[in-house]
Amino acid sequence: MQAPIHTLSALFDQLGLDSSDPAIDTFIKEHRPLPSGIELHKAGFWSSAQADFLAQGKNEDADWAEIIDQLDARLR
Repeated sequence: MQAPIHTLSALFDQLGLDSSDPAIDTFIKEHRPLPSGIELHKAGFWSSAQADFLAQGKNEDADWAEIIDQLDARLR
């Protein structure tokens, strides 16, 4: 399996969030567990622009899809 094209830090940059490792860990701790019935992009803590980016990245199987899946898994 190939490594993701993008990093979790780069995803947080794209989302306009603090992309430092401690900030990412804090974000995940504050927003987990994400209920299994809610798609990641539909979680209430995203802005509409962030949600759109996540949905598009996932739905189009874009370069971001694998790292979005990793974030989703960490939030579960």
